[in-house]
Amino acid sequence: MIETPHTRAYRKGLLEAEGFPVEQVSDHLEDDATTVWVDLCGPTVDELHQLADELGLHELAVEDALGRHQRPKLDHYASHLFMACHAVSVDQETAELDIVEIDMFLGPRWIITVRKDAGFDMRQVMDRCDRVADLADTGVAFVVYALLDVIVDGYFEAVETFDEYYDQVSEEIFSEQPLEPQQQKHWFQMRQALVKFHRLAFPLREAISSLMRREHELVNTEIYPYYQDLYDHVLRITESTDSLRDLVSTIVETNLSLRDYRQNQVMKKVTSWAAIIAVPTLVTGFYGMNVRFPGIATEWGAGLAAALIVVTSVSLYFTFKRNDWL
Repeated sequence: MIETPHTRAYRKGLLEAEGFPVEQVSDHLEDDATTVWVDLCGPTVDELHQLADELGLHELAVEDALGRHQRPKLDHYASHLFMACHAVSVDQETAELDIVEIDMFLGPRWIITVRKDAGFDMRQVMDRCDRVADLADTGVAFVVYALLDVIVDGYFEAVETFDEYYDQVSEEIFSEQPLEPQQQKHWFQMRQALVKFHRLAFPLREAISSLMRREHELVNTEIYPYYQDLYDHVLRITESTDSLRDLVSTIVETNLSLRDYRQNQVMKKVTSWAAIIAVPTLVTGFYGMNVRFPGIATEWGAGLAAALIVVTSVSLYFTFKRNDWL
């Protein structure tokens, strides 16, 4: 689903206009005290090139915004910055990581956000802007912070989902019931989702760190502590994903060890019962030979054979039981 462009204009920290046509962006920017935000969802080539011509966007940045599968990064151009990031959510039932790429063109007094689809609701970012309206006079940095803050909140929810899932898995591997193939497949898919998530969260830390550098003049002193807090949150997320990856590796190794242990237990039991069954076979086979031996064709010989079978089998059973083979 493709949404119509969202537009906002802030003047001296106050929301002055909203929902105006994209063609009026230049008109609002004529006022030096105005900051303009344009949000595009699945834009066409013509729509993005129209803004590119109007605002002087670099062709390589436009190409990245129109393409897919950009890694989180911050690129520097003569007149603006280009930042790529991703909003994520985890579906535990299907073991899928839902990813929405969000690209940003950051100029001195304008910001253009480009979403590949409507999987990420930009209204929640606008609501966040309204809640921290006292920072609106910081210009573009204010909108970027609100967007990244919402994205990072989604990362925390993803980490919590992974954490709860692997806590459950840690308990399940010690259950006596063998794992179904479908369960093992689900574990593998969740592990793949965690690896993808780590690949998105780790580079975002570097992108935010680069964004905070003084030479860009985007993040001023007033809003810098908020970006520092944002950076700390991303740092915590990357550390959490590293810990989860270590936990997943431990779970896999433990599961393999438990599987080998259970297999050995089964083999011991099978071997023990095979040894017990082999004793009567040995005795009856011996007495069934077509040779003369003491007690042949007598009652006491049959009783001796039966007693030998029972005593030997019972002795083996209790011996194996005592050694925990049965």
